[in-house]
Amino acid sequence: MELLILVWRQYRWPFISVMALSLASAALGIGLIAFINQRLIETVDTTVMVLPEFLGLLLLLMVVTLGSQLALTTLGHHFVYRLRSEFIKRILDTHVERIEQLGSASLLAGLTSDIRNITIAFVRLPELVQGIILTVGSAAYLAMLSTKMLLVTAIWMAVTIWGGFVLVARVYQHMATLRETEDKLYNDYQTVLEGRKELTLNRERAEQIFQQCYIPDAKEYRHHIIRADTFHLSAVNWSNIMMLGAIGLVFWMANSLGWADTNVAATYSLTLLFLRTPLLSAVGALPTLLTAQVAFNKLNKFALAPYKPDFPQPKAFPDWKTLELRNVVFHYQDNAFSVGPINLTIHRGELLFLIGGNGSGKSTLAMLLTGLYQPQSGTILLDGQPIAAGQPEDYRKLFSAVFTDVWLFDRLLGPQGKPANPALVEKWLEHLKMTHKLELNDGRILNIKLSKGQKKRIALLLALAEERDIILLDEWAADQDPHFRREFYQVLLPLMQEMGKTIFAISHDDHYFIHADRLLEMRNGQLTELTGDERDAASRDAVARTA
Repeated sequence: MELLILVWRQYRWPFISVMALSLASAALGIGLIAFINQRLIETVDTTVMVLPEFLGLLLLLMVVTLGSQLALTTLGHHFVYRLRSEFIKRILDTHVERIEQLGSASLLAGLTSDIRNITIAFVRLPELVQGIILTVGSAAYLAMLSTKMLLVTAIWMAVTIWGGFVLVARVYQHMATLRETEDKLYNDYQTVLEGRKELTLNRERAEQIFQQCYIPDAKEYRHHIIRADTFHLSAVNWSNIMMLGAIGLVFWMANSLGWADTNVAATYSLTLLFLRTPLLSAVGALPTLLTAQVAFNKLNKFALAPYKPDFPQPKAFPDWKTLELRNVVFHYQDNAFSVGPINLTIHRGELLFLIGGNGSGKSTLAMLLTGLYQPQSGTILLDGQPIAAGQPEDYRKLFSAVFTDVWLFDRLLGPQGKPANPALVEKWLEHLKMTHKLELNDGRILNIKLSKGQKKRIALLLALAEERDIILLDEWAADQDPHFRREFYQVLLPLMQEMGKTIFAISHDDHYFIHADRLLEMRNGQLTELTGDERDAASRDAVARTA
């Protein structure tokens, strides 16, 4: 399996050590059976020392078996830790466009359900490994007692294992379907949680979501989990009954066919009883490994960025003068809408407003401008020099942003990830009217449960604390009260310009367009600059232009 091959590549020597411990455990188990056979069955040893020797072997077997299982489980948890950490890092390194295509529901399912299934598999892996090793080792020991009986018993056991694998294969099929159904359920959960206010207001919609979305997905999940459990339990019971049947077969061969004496038959039976629990555990553990392989395949299907352990420090452009988008074109894979060709030159220190109707391409342009989307064609230039396509981090270092779907982080960071400038933070807390509303402790925000408008203010503080040259504000003032909205346009934006900021603001507040150095408009994916009478008209009634 690909999952075990990966473990072998990453943890070869620890894996070999664990296998050596498992072999030692199996050898001790078989040795204990041989001790019972030779000292307590064939020749009854009545000496006093036989009991301490027997108890010593039991204790040693327990210690080695426990050690091998703990070692294998620990190795598994180290692997899962590494897998989870690499998965998170790959998400961080993947283009935003790809993350948006996948959706948060499927990624959260990967981080929770898939990683959990892989963890469970490694917890059960010791049972599978020991079951296999003990079976092979016991077969070698039984061959020494009676080859003919071993051949018949081996055929019986082969049928047992084959039947178990046929049933387990059905488990695998249902588990694969089950994983796809889990993605649907996670999406249903997200709908219920994120749309809770709307669903509380509209009970008809809530019923529709529950009856037509959740219930079919939940029933599909129930069907496949019941079928998977049915085949799993059938495999366990099949193996259990066949193991008991093997004991009866051994005594029949010994007594009816005369292939061995009673002592050998008893040793065979004792060995089979000894194998019963490990073998059943191995059969029970196999579905978890198959489920883990399904989960591992699912994680690989995300097609995230390759794993890189480090966070390279982007190169800064401290003395740039102009930023240019030249013939930049972008189109979404899932629809025909495209943006561009875009031609735009931004001069350092400018205040630009962007207007446009819904679906006109404003947010897409913002993503292109900040380097979060990569253009399909065209060039982004800084002071006339093209930005290297393979190093978007250098270009992105120019930007801080507050998007409409703002996420409020709980720590203020300054340039290069260092603590934010306390004087700057204190000054802007006062400008944002948040001095007495925000609790800070050593740069950490303690109360992030704020109103939407207050969250936008703190997000602006976070962006300014980074001290980057260009700040993008996506309809920042939309969630502010009228008084503070006026404060934003007439006071805060000029203050940012005094700090040397270049500001690119998406806005519909036409009363304040007069404060912009330039007014841009997106319409059907095309960008134009409004000047003269067009700008005056937009400043009087921007809504009319979006009709």
